[in-house]
Amino acid sequence: MPNLFTNPSEDGLSRFGWTETLDNSFTEHREAGLVPARIARVDRGLCDTVTESGPVRAALTALYSPDPLLAPCTGDWAALRPGPEPELVALLPRHSAIVRSSASRTSHGQVLAANIDTVVVVVSLAAPLDAARLERLLAIAWDSGARPLIVLTKADLTTDPAAVHAEAGALAPGVDILVTSAATGRNIDALTALLSGTTVLLGPSGAGKSSLGNALLGDELLAIGEVRAKDGKGRHTTVRRELVPLPGGGVLIDTPGLRAISLYDAADGLEQVFAEIERLARDCRFGDCSHDTEPGCAVRAAIEAGELTERRLGSYRKLQRENAWAASRTDARLRGERANRQKAITSHLRATYKFRDRQS
Repeated sequence: MPNLFTNPSEDGLSRFGWTETLDNSFTEHREAGLVPARIARVDRGLCDTVTESGPVRAALTALYSPDPLLAPCTGDWAALRPGPEPELVALLPRHSAIVRSSASRTSHGQVLAANIDTVVVVVSLAAPLDAARLERLLAIAWDSGARPLIVLTKADLTTDPAAVHAEAGALAPGVDILVTSAATGRNIDALTALLSGTTVLLGPSGAGKSSLGNALLGDELLAIGEVRAKDGKGRHTTVRRELVPLPGGGVLIDTPGLRAISLYDAADGLEQVFAEIERLARDCRFGDCSHDTEPGCAVRAAIEAGELTERRLGSYRKLQRENAWAASRTDARLRGERANRQKAITSHLRATYKFRDRQS
């Protein structure tokens, strides 16, 4: 982790996102001798944290959970037990989180970053715009509870950024879009002015996240790598999520490049990304319209009128199916866990009754 925490600012933890609300909720922990800490990086059962007195490397044993959704992650606020062997003993409630389906394709979700205020979806202008991937990332960003922002990077490598800006705008209703270049400094000051609190960079390998992060930090603190010319893809130079303070206040979380990212309970995010389809669907003759061959379908009418594309509707359907599948697997897992708990209780009761019978 970049050595940026050795001299906490005069504002203490406030520059890292600590608020009066968090401070009030921490009273019980403080009375127990614990101190607040924010997780900057998680690494093999240990984590780097920032506290009011400086950086602390702490154990995570007490916070172990088989559910990845409950596992500590970068951006979490926690209660730290100080001492010769510091340990995090409790997580504070998250006000936002970027969640995807586990990379193992189990029914669990995985938190990529917690307590974030702005999700910067990074898109490279050096490669053709992947509309489906942008829609997917935006759904996850909207569903996090944070504000999405699209940043088109590498403007120095294209002659027509305005065309991509317009294309992205059609896919992202209600989202601000900014064209930037880390190489020339284009709009880096404008981007800095838009950011406050905790910002996370989200995008595929080679999009320029780390270069953009370094431009915001004003120093080469994040590792960057070469990008293949034939497809614009890069290697995973960022190997784990990492939180670093920004010079003007607030913090930045850089994430590894995401070649594949699956939805997890992102219905609200899908409604935001495909707001125009959701709006059109309300005017369909039938409430359960599949937007296929039904008469009086407002969505099909919009396609025929050239106001909506088949690709856009197809992407909407695909992501809806994926999200529904993830939700069904989660429901099945929860039912299984409840059944297992009930079996354990029943088994315990039977053993108790048998023991009592033998004693009588």
